[in-house]
Amino acid sequence: MSGPVVIEARGLEKTFRIPSHRIDSLKERALHPFRRMEYRQFRALEGIDLDVQRGEFFGILGRNGSGKSTLLKVLASIYRADAGRIRMAGRVAPFIELGVGFNPDLSARENVVLNGVMMGLSRREAARRLDAVLDFAELREFVDLKLKNYSSGMQVRLAFAVMIQSDSDILLIDEVLAVGDAAFQRKCTNVFDEMRGSQRTIVLVTHDMGVAQRYCQRALLLEEGRQFYLGDPETAGREYLRINFERLRESGADLEEVGFPDLHARLVEASIHGEKGDPISVLGEGDPIRLSATLEARRELVHPRFRVLCVTEDGSTVFELERPLDSGAEADRLQNGEQARISGRIDNPLKPGRYMLKCVVARAREAGDLALQVVDLTGFEVRGTPGTANPIVSVDAELEVRPEEGR
Repeated sequence: MSGPVVIEARGLEKTFRIPSHRIDSLKERALHPFRRMEYRQFRALEGIDLDVQRGEFFGILGRNGSGKSTLLKVLASIYRADAGRIRMAGRVAPFIELGVGFNPDLSARENVVLNGVMMGLSRREAARRLDAVLDFAELREFVDLKLKNYSSGMQVRLAFAVMIQSDSDILLIDEVLAVGDAAFQRKCTNVFDEMRGSQRTIVLVTHDMGVAQRYCQRALLLEEGRQFYLGDPETAGREYLRINFERLRESGADLEEVGFPDLHARLVEASIHGEKGDPISVLGEGDPIRLSATLEARRELVHPRFRVLCVTEDGSTVFELERPLDSGAEADRLQNGEQARISGRIDNPLKPGRYMLKCVVARAREAGDLALQVVDLTGFEVRGTPGTANPIVSVDAELEVRPEEGR
């Protein structure tokens, strides 16, 4: 895409002084009154150059400690760069941590209005948007409850709902899609779909290569504070996975069973259907899971296999089903750009709760290696009457309990 540059950064540098030995007590200070504090230098950013255009969805990728969040905070003027210059054209709204700025002793109503004013809205306009915030967060019945009595999930929903009401031209967002349950994350992705087609500029820090691949027009990959790659998000994601794999190899981890992480497939669409073929997100206990998903090959997939997993909110796998590509496909492979459709009926043994369907796409690589990619398909909820022990699945069995004779 092409357009006017709204974020311009040249030669950004940021170094932190980290104490090698901290004096944390009066006793230690009294015993060593002349000990000098020693520091080591940590270069968080080194020579970063980038341009972001108006209306662009721009990703910042990298491992933990690579400088992603530091760069975002420098762009947001939370940190001051040691060297270099930044030019921002437009109103900027930083969302480094959802919920920062909330007062736990105030109600949701008061916090929403207060945050709206802090984002540049008038008090009347902030109050007018309260209904939209509460509807999105599904917290209308808790509007007058103090935030300190909210669960962490409720606070996240409220904070994200407040964020999307911002009228700012540039949004700086840090890992927002990594929070919340499966249903909430799906709501977030729908909002991001709408944002991607708007004139707002989004800069998103993420660890999720699927998110970068789906939303970002370009991406910056950082490694140890340096600019490793800038350009196509798919290439940036592939380089990110390669760096992670090499670090695992250097650490001596056993990688024989792991497979090489890759980005070789893209989710086109996925949904769960009701009996009449209409997309649904809520199932009753025992209702079958009718899945329909389409994946597109981003490179040639040789001997591809597709493993569908059902996982709980905390990431625990409930069940998995593996299927090869149908034998009717030529030479058991998909060419770049070709699509595979996963569809069918899955028995539903799940107890009430929220779940996510994922697909692990595996392909053969050179020298017999295996490349893997995990793709989030769709989230759903099972409703019913939960048991007292909160089990995950319901199973049939022939069991009996009786006293043992002779004792």
